[in-house]
Amino acid sequence: MSPAADLPLAAPDLGSPHLAVHLDGRVLHLRIDRTERRNAFTQDMYRALKRAATWADQQAGLDAVCLTGTDEWFGAGGDMSGESADPEGLAAEWDPTEQFPFRHIERCSKVWVARINGLAHAGGLVLALHCDVTIASDRARFRAPELLRGIPDPFLVSRLVAAVGLPRAKTLLFTAREVDAAEAGAMGLVGRVVPHEELDAATTAALDGIARTGPAARAAVKKDLNGQLRPADVGLFADAIRSPEMVEGMTAFLERRAPDWPR
Repeated sequence: MSPAADLPLAAPDLGSPHLAVHLDGRVLHLRIDRTERRNAFTQDMYRALKRAATWADQQAGLDAVCLTGTDEWFGAGGDMSGESADPEGLAAEWDPTEQFPFRHIERCSKVWVARINGLAHAGGLVLALHCDVTIASDRARFRAPELLRGIPDPFLVSRLVAAVGLPRAKTLLFTAREVDAAEAGAMGLVGRVVPHEELDAATTAALDGIARTGPAARAAVKKDLNGQLRPADVGLFADAIRSPEMVEGMTAFLERRAPDWPR
C-alpha cells in the first residue's frame, strides 16, 4: 500500500489563485505565490489557508502541512488595497476576523511546518508564529509593522509574547524594527535557522521526523501545548477596524506618506 493510499488522489481546490497546493505522500504542501505584490495576502488567500487547515484536520492519513513562499517572499502581510478574487463570498462571512486562518491552524490536529524562505512581515510573521515547526532560511527577515498602520493585531500580540517574551515583544511591536534570521533564531521567534541552500533538506528532515511519530499522540501534544496559550482578543481588532486612526493608517500606507494621526 502506498503511503498516501488513505488520502484523496488530489489536493483540494482552496479557492485562491495565489496558493499553489499539492499532496506529496502524507504531507499537504502550500506555497504562497503572489510575488508581484511581495506575497501580500488578500482576504481570499487567508480564507484559503483556513480551508486548508479545515481540510487537513479531516484527513486521517495526513501527517503534516508544509507552508512556504515563493522567491524571496514568505509573506508581506495583508493587502490593504481590498483586492480579492471572491468579494461576494467574503462578504457572506459576517465576522471580519473569521476568514483569518490563525485559530484554525492551531486547532488543526496536523503539524504545520513553516518553511520560511524570505521576508516575513506582519501577517507573514503571524502565520509563522501560529505554525508548530518553523525553519527559516538565513536570508529571512522579520518585522511587526502593524502599529505603523494603526492596527492592533490580537493574533500577533498574543503569540509574539509567547514566542519571545514580554520585553522583546514590546520592542518589536513599538519600534517596528526589522530583524534578520540570526537575531530571530536567537530570540526564539523561529525554531531553527539554516543556510538558504540547506532549507529544503532541513524541511524534508523535519517532515520525515514528524512522520515517524504517533499520529494520535502528536495531535494530543499539539492540543495540550496550544491549550496553554492565551486566546487572541479578537475584539481588539473588531473595535478598531473602522476607527479614524486605523482608517488614517491604512490610507497613509496606500498613499505612501506618513500618517497624520487623529488625536
